[in-house]
Amino acid sequence: MPLTILIVDDDLGTRLSISDYLELSGYSVMTADDGQEALAMVEEYHPDLIVTDIIMPRMNGYDLVRRVRQQPGFRLLPVILLTARTKTQERILGYQSGCDLYLPKPFELEELAAAIRNLLERSQIIQSQYTSSHLENLGTHTPKSLDTHNSDLTDIQKSQMLCELTSREQQVLELLTHGLSNAEMGQQLYLSPRTVEKHVSSLLRKTLTSNRAELVRFAIKHGLVE
Repeated sequence: MPLTILIVDDDLGTRLSISDYLELSGYSVMTADDGQEALAMVEEYHPDLIVTDIIMPRMNGYDLVRRVRQQPGFRLLPVILLTARTKTQERILGYQSGCDLYLPKPFELEELAAAIRNLLERSQIIQSQYTSSHLENLGTHTPKSLDTHNSDLTDIQKSQMLCELTSREQQVLELLTHGLSNAEMGQQLYLSPRTVEKHVSSLLRKTLTSNRAELVRFAIKHGLVE
């Protein structure tokens, strides 16, 4: 499944140019025009990386990054700050807020894509190591391959996994077990097929499954659906 990137900028032209380029590069892209909207999208959709401007209405980029970093589940989420501000003190403020990379405007889309690719590769390695360590601490004794599907989850682990799913993800998971398509699920949940696909991607990531069939088998086997 494609990795999801959230683009946050109050300039429509910037959002569209970055979105088009990244979608052509194989990513799934969401957009927001201010920090407040972006924070809500982060909490609901769990993107894999954020690219955000600094100067925006309602909530600026610095505050957005701080709010994201305050949530334990997003402390490792890669964030790139884009801005025309290039003074040293402003760059320092960006890193202090918790960003991973400070990219001054104007920038080349190819350079941004390379930075995104590098951060995502590093993030995937860190996330895998963290998940492996987390599962071992729960007593699964999972090997490095993270083959969690060959062992049964304990009641505690099932409860913890369910708590990590949003209510919308739980609804999508229930409908997936009935074999519904994205369009059919979207009609029932009043969501666009693209939004449904983002929830499915998040479910695959959280359950460490690689496709929908495996996700459904995993959910049924471990009692994540009724």
